[in-house]
Amino acid sequence: MKNLRLKAARAALDLSQQQLADAVGVSRQTINAIEKGDYNPTIKLCTAICRALGKTLDELFWEG
Repeated sequence: MKNLRLKAARAALDLSQQQLADAVGVSRQTINAIEKGDYNPTIKLCTAICRALGKTLDELFWEG
């Protein structure tokens, strides 16, 4: 399932996939795969992404 909330939060901060990837220590391809729903990140990576974007796990990753 695509993670449009992650993509929207990243775009709202005017960050590229590469900039977010650099901030959390992964490749741009990893961020792309998470946004496309092709990769299920670890909780450690989820929390790092949340910190980088100023969001909570619920806001970005919880399916409700």
